[in-house]
Amino acid sequence: MDGTVDRKDMGEGNYKASREYDEAQAAFAKDKDKVEKAAKDAEAALDSPEAEELEKAEAEGKSHAKK
Repeated sequence: MDGTVDRKDMGEGNYKASREYDEAQAAFAKDKDKVEKAAKDAEAALDSPEAEELEKAEAEGKSHAKK
C-alpha cells in the first residue's frame, strides 16, 4: 500500500480500515485456541508486576465510559 486513501472509503472514518478490523476481530473470536491463550495471558498479567498498571488503565477507561 502506498499510504494514499481512496476517498470512497472515507466519511465519518475510514470504512476500509474499519471493515478490516472487524473481520480480524471476528476471525480471532472464532479461533478458540487464540482466545483461550489470550485469556490465560491476561489472567497471568493480573498476577504479575504490571498488575497495578493494568488496574490503573482499567480505572481510567471506566472513567470515560457512559453511565
